Amino acid sequence: MDRALFAAASGMAAQQQQLDTIADNLANADVVGFKLSEDEFAALAAPGTPGVGTIRTGEHALFKAGKLERSNGPFDVAIDGDGFFVVTDWTRRAYTRAGDFSRAADGTLRNAQGWQLAGVRIPPDALTASVTRDGAVTATTTAGTQVVAHLRLAEFAAPEHLESVDGSLFLQTPQSGRPRLVSPGGADGPNLRFGMLEQSNVSIVESMMQILTAQRAYEANAKGIQAADEMLRIADNLQRG
Repeated sequence: MDRALFAAASGMAAQQQQLDTIADNLANADVVGFKLSEDEFAALAAPGTPGVGTIRTGEHALFKAGKLERSNGPFDVAIDGDGFFVVTDWTRRAYTRAGDFSRAADGTLRNAQGWQLAGVRIPPDALTASVTRDGAVTATTTAGTQVVAHLRLAEFAAPEHLESVDGSLFLQTPQSGRPRLVSPGGADGPNLRFGMLEQSNVSIVESMMQILTAQRAYEANAKGIQAADEMLRIADNLQRG
């Protein structure tokens, strides 16, 4: 009976963690470049016995592409295909699909968290700037138009093992492997879309269905605890009788 109680209780805990993850995904459904997370679970088993419960072993981001939409930001850019923008906070590097950058006073391009887009600086006298599909950053001044940088994207052998900082910003891990820098614009590679942003890849409908499934599983485990508790009560009464 103790094993049945433990199995049902661990199942309830697992479904509660699943609900928390889904709720976090939904809360970030409108965040540019957000990638939804998915929990990982494993069966608990003692030596020589079948499974006795469930345990959460971690979570990973799903890098399914979000929808590309036209935006109004003067420095917005989206990735059409695989890869990540490389950003830095001067002490470490991170990787993101969110291309909602803005121009800082020193000419660098920063995201909403203040991270700088690596390798790009807009001249102080630039009137406008743009990015071509192959990553060339051009700036227009009173003297004309010039290429001021070439954006390169990072690709990983196992991006699902990147460490999520806030859902749209990721750090390299030993499991993800080292980044490989690629130039966009190739026949089979990613392209850049200036004036567009990649929205989150959270589906409201799918998330609501996942909530219903998790709730039903939670209720089933709760009934399992009630049944095991009732059987323990009956067994205890039999022993007393």
